[in-house]
Amino acid sequence: MSDNDVAAKPKIKSKPKLERPKLYKVMLVNDDYTPREFVVVVLKAVFRMSEEAGYRVMMTAHKFGTSVVVVCARDIAETKAKEATDLGKEAGYPLMFTTEPEE
Repeated sequence: MSDNDVAAKPKIKSKPKLERPKLYKVMLVNDDYTPREFVVVVLKAVFRMSEEAGYRVMMTAHKFGTSVVVVCARDIAETKAKEATDLGKEAGYPLMFTTEPEE
């Protein structure tokens, strides 16, 4: 080897560790005024649930006070919860969906 030869060192690229976004639960809160059929219609429209899945979620909230509707990223959860709650308000019902971090 001559003095002009340079040893090539491999460049190490370090990728920053990206954390997965924290997930949030959209919760259906039971009330005694919103008709069951309307709740199922909202679940079908906003969360794209089948009739049977919407009925199960609604009955779980009816029996236990709240029910998890879906678990997703924070911005999606907040948007869906607001959209569903607004549909209830437009129809004159106190239908309420909330979001909370998944543990």
